[in-house]
Amino acid sequence: MAGYVVLGAQWGDEGKGKAIDLLADRADAVVRSQGGNNAGHTVVVNGEKFILHLLPSGVLSDRAECYIGNGVVVDPKVLTHEIDTLRAKGGRTDHIFISDRAHVILPYHIEIDGILEEEKGENKIGTTKRGIGPCYMDKYARTGIRMCDLKDRAHFESKVKLALEEKHLRFQNHTFSLEKVMQEYDGYISEIKPRIIDTIPVLHKLMKEDKLVLLEGAQATMLDIDFGTYPYVTSSNPTVGSAITGSGINPFFIKKVMGVSKAYVTRVGEGSFPTELTCEIGKHIQDIGREFGSTTGRPRRCGWLDGVALKYAVELNGVTDLIITKLDVLSGLDEIKVCVAYELNGQTIDYVPALMEEFSSAKAIYETFPGWSEDISHIREFEKLPQNAQNYMLAVEKLCGTKISMISVGPDRHQNIIREELI
Repeated sequence: MAGYVVLGAQWGDEGKGKAIDLLADRADAVVRSQGGNNAGHTVVVNGEKFILHLLPSGVLSDRAECYIGNGVVVDPKVLTHEIDTLRAKGGRTDHIFISDRAHVILPYHIEIDGILEEEKGENKIGTTKRGIGPCYMDKYARTGIRMCDLKDRAHFESKVKLALEEKHLRFQNHTFSLEKVMQEYDGYISEIKPRIIDTIPVLHKLMKEDKLVLLEGAQATMLDIDFGTYPYVTSSNPTVGSAITGSGINPFFIKKVMGVSKAYVTRVGEGSFPTELTCEIGKHIQDIGREFGSTTGRPRRCGWLDGVALKYAVELNGVTDLIITKLDVLSGLDEIKVCVAYELNGQTIDYVPALMEEFSSAKAIYETFPGWSEDISHIREFEKLPQNAQNYMLAVEKLCGTKISMISVGPDRHQNIIREELI
């Protein structure tokens, strides 16, 4: 056994939560490595839906210990609410731990997030206004507050006081105060303080004992702060490097990198989207796929699968296994398209431009495949899929240059076609 990474290969919402939940039954530990509660992983177990924002998706497993890694920014209010909700549903909560190096989202981060977005005017990026970006800003400005700072109340209060003095100089129209922060956070600290540990020696011990550690990414490759469609990206690195730096795991322990992609593409918020369907087909996919954000509730923009972006994600992350979700949503369409290249300034390109003005001008070049009408939600073997569905998946596999090991044909954890064992 070793480290296995699961990450998003599009713009998020690919179904990572379902994949991780399925694999967690064989894992000894599941580690969330980056992002904050701007992520939303939906897991359906026996028809009951669980929406997780901070807790690792493996939290529903009876086997795996769950760790929120040092690369995550944690809102204690959201975390305690998720733990309380899980407990109320009869779920186990004694296996949840938080890295003492993880940074803390405070009320002023959330308010600042809204202020900064409004200041951008027409150039807004569509932030979820959860305080994620401002918290990461403090982290890299070396003025952040970490989980280890919460262990002693007097120490925590002194850190908050110092931070607020700096915020007062920049933001005049604010509502946060030291008393308000401390009063609110006193309640959260009692719940999360016993869970704060140094996760690094724990994870290293598991690795040395040849245990299985599952590293869970949030958001996705095309939202990566370095490699995504900047500036319409998230504030962290949802690519494979962050699985290492956000957990403290030695990279030589990583055995597999699993990239999750829908059979089509969705995107929430602002930013270019070459394969977007603004026609009835896009609305059909949105309705059938129930494409509404699990964190924000916003409708997701839908489009054909972007093979250029998917191949980019595969190569960038060293993806060894692709997991394709929601293939069943495409049932009933007469034809299905895949973007195989872009046209830019009269030339054909097969890469994702760094300059967003160029990416916005890129036009998708498609290859078209005949669709299928059969209901495939009950199928569990690849060879029993309609031939046109098989052909579509094999073409995607060839385009991306890596194998499709699992195909999801429905929301429940058992609605999957396993072509090759992932673990």
